[in-house]
Amino acid sequence: MRLGAFAGLGALVTGGASGIGLATARLLAAEGARVAVLDLTEATTPRFAAHVRADIGDDASVVAAVAEAVSVLGGLDVLVNNAGIGAQGGIEDNADDEWHRVLNINVLGLVRVSRAALPALRASDHASIVNISSIAATAGLPQRALYSASKGAVLSLTRAMAADLLPEGIRVNAVNPGTADTPWVNRLLDRAEDPEAEHAALAARQPHGRLVSADEVAAAVAYLASPAAASTTGTSLAVDGGMDGLRLRPRKED
Repeated sequence: MRLGAFAGLGALVTGGASGIGLATARLLAAEGARVAVLDLTEATTPRFAAHVRADIGDDASVVAAVAEAVSVLGGLDVLVNNAGIGAQGGIEDNADDEWHRVLNINVLGLVRVSRAALPALRASDHASIVNISSIAATAGLPQRALYSASKGAVLSLTRAMAADLLPEGIRVNAVNPGTADTPWVNRLLDRAEDPEAEHAALAARQPHGRLVSADEVAAAVAYLASPAAASTTGTSLAVDGGMDGLRLRPRKED
């Protein structure tokens, strides 16, 4: 991807106030994009062209926020659907209300934002949507039944969207991060009985032996969103240290 790959393009990043979303927004801006961030959290500094406060769980909020972002940007070329929430537990550990809450944000939230953004994306010559799925969509992780279901839906939805929107010139892809060094993961670690041991366990289950950085995920998003990936659609890119596909032999102790 060449330097300044997003020069002249407008990008909207949901959940862009922290973690992977913030890293992605910063990278797109550094590569020349006009960036609008959509998040529940108020902006603390004027980093980007716009910071729109919205709840992706509410359609009216989304429609108004996307319209505002498109107006400020003067159009829209790239949508990054990053906003989402986590969930823990096995199949019997969450009540129906929690299932509805998580699916409403992680799946329907993506639908709402994409639906609101489509008219502007259709007017772009470089339209691209990148959805943030997860290693949980492709690997069975313990105590992640609800979260895995939501991210599996995101991955399947990505492929269906790509098939529907390709004739209109809109590419749709996904990035599947492994366990990443983000505020949400750090909050989980803080609640663990032994945070240091839990961190070590999460790092060890990824073949490269550490957590994925938000910047590494952002780089994958930027590639898929960029005009350099004009022939790439309906695919997913794993940024997981090899967790999904590699089966390494245990390392010998010294």
